[in-house]
Amino acid sequence: MAFTLQGDEASRITIPTPLPNPYWVVVSRSAAELIDLELNPHGLPVDSDWLDILAGNSLNTPSVSFERPLATAYSGHQFGVWAGQLGDGRAILLGDMAGFELQLKGAGKTPYSRMGDGRAVLRSSIREFLCSEAMHALGIPTTRALSVVGSPEMIRRESMETAAVCARLAPSFLRIGHFEHFASTGNVRLLKQLADTLISDHYPECAASTDPYIKLFTQICARNAILVAQWQAVGFCHGVLNSDNISVLGLTLDYGPFGFMDYCQLDHVCNHSDRGGRYAYHRQPQVMHWNMACLASAFLPLLELHHSAEESQDLLRNALHQFTDQYAAAWKCAFQKKLGLNLDLSSDVALIERLLQGLHHSGIDFSNFFRSLGAIKVGAQDTQTLDECTLGTSPELNKWISDYRIRLSKEIQSDEARSAQMAQSNPKFILRNHLAQHAIEMAQAGDFSEVERLLGILSTPYDEQASFEAYSKPPPKDSVSIPISCSS
Repeated sequence: MAFTLQGDEASRITIPTPLPNPYWVVVSRSAAELIDLELNPHGLPVDSDWLDILAGNSLNTPSVSFERPLATAYSGHQFGVWAGQLGDGRAILLGDMAGFELQLKGAGKTPYSRMGDGRAVLRSSIREFLCSEAMHALGIPTTRALSVVGSPEMIRRESMETAAVCARLAPSFLRIGHFEHFASTGNVRLLKQLADTLISDHYPECAASTDPYIKLFTQICARNAILVAQWQAVGFCHGVLNSDNISVLGLTLDYGPFGFMDYCQLDHVCNHSDRGGRYAYHRQPQVMHWNMACLASAFLPLLELHHSAEESQDLLRNALHQFTDQYAAAWKCAFQKKLGLNLDLSSDVALIERLLQGLHHSGIDFSNFFRSLGAIKVGAQDTQTLDECTLGTSPELNKWISDYRIRLSKEIQSDEARSAQMAQSNPKFILRNHLAQHAIEMAQAGDFSEVERLLGILSTPYDEQASFEAYSKPPPKDSVSIPISCSS
């Protein structure tokens, strides 16, 4: 939908920079199906011209033509500070396919690259590809990753690395930063056009409202409140929740210094550039709320088209207050499902909070602990050893297990039915950093088999997959810290 916003202030036609000697690294069959892209038995497009398309070397195949590739302008707050104009510094929208926008990340300089080279490296491209597809398989709203195309071209980040392009899909890549940009420049015409197009394309229910812009704002807040609750439930840390990295569709957007928690640490920081811990795991809901406040400021000129300044501020303030309740409800529901609790009891929040504190103090693996809870038997009197990664010698968690068993006794499900339900809420496999790093190192040596293997494992994260048991284990504690930066 960014294609409807024309002019230097909104977007500019940007031709990708050719990528020397491109080669396939990986293609997602699941994502390819979204745009009816036919793959051969080897998992590559039947039409070989797609290699050049997804490398940024061509805009045409016999079956498709992209005539107006664009880079878009946006602004935003970075680490809580207004950064002014930003924009697609290394992302180029090729066009629409089957209701999705196809975007190349790492396809060269754009008018918004500032001092950057517009490229991405193989390392970061593999990480984004795998996590995009892993999050989708977890049932968490996300942009999708279609492919990674590599090249022997060398570019500098922390060190010299080879270049790559990651092709991404989304119904729209619009973000809070687009609204902030037009509001900050005082261009109410484009701000209104942006909101009206967003309503028409993605929030049609808002069109029938007597106050469509406040309805739209409320819907965006609700989607992102639910999204961050889903992140918390699987221990996912985004790493750089700047306002320009927040989707107005409630999608997980811009995978950079992300990380899933291994050993539970509620103040876990996955981005080594985030020295103040602004985007730590336990602060993500607060920061998302702060970003919604940024969006509220950008929406103010829209509301003032029909209301006084004071009325507009009151409407936005009241709508923004709903975020906290929406998040709390979504968070509680997510963790109740993880614990196999179908009855909604007022005591459940305290039970969940006690568990998270106990996990934090014990440093137990987050994902494996929740997965193992499905083995609890309500009638058992002793404290069971769930597995070597869970209880350990923690008196706090042993007491919690006793209380949890009492709470389970109020449910009417059998142990077997509850265990089966919990298995669909507690993934066995997540994209752990050490697994991604191993796949990256193999790919850098020219072997992409581990990328393919991880993609397959992560596509069914709730299944047991006995052959890949080792992939469910946390890393050794002495190698858990892999530095992840904003260039990752």
